[in-house]
Amino acid sequence: MIIDGVRAMDRATELLLRYYTAFNRADWEGMLACLAVDVRHDINQGGRETGREAFREFLARMHRCYREQLRDIVVMANADGSRAAAEYVVHGEYLVGDEGLPPARGQRYVLPGGAFFEIVDGQIARVTNFYNLEDWLAQVRA
Repeated sequence: MIIDGVRAMDRATELLLRYYTAFNRADWEGMLACLAVDVRHDINQGGRETGREAFREFLARMHRCYREQLRDIVVMANADGSRAAAEYVVHGEYLVGDEGLPPARGQRYVLPGGAFFEIVDGQIARVTNFYNLEDWLAQVRA
């Protein structure tokens, strides 16, 4: 599918790369600008939050508790640009204990992860994140 001379798949891929570039720069406003106002966020092995403001609060908690960089990012999108996925490796440091998780003492971790996306009108309408929580727990408890 071609929109204004650009393949919809390429537009979706560019959107996700912009989203992850903002993440790696800790540019939360840049990330939020990629999201629909009513974005649905499925938290890894957790619940669903709805809305850009809920996502802003999630980012604030993440920034307080973790320092992370995503590497080896691979982004894929379907032909019409409405669905996309990303795979990456998280390189992180656990800074402050997060609710329900072990105490933080600056533990470092390396963890594969991924995400699935729905894209509507050039914005991310759904983000569903996945990583192996047991692997992360084993690393931070070591």
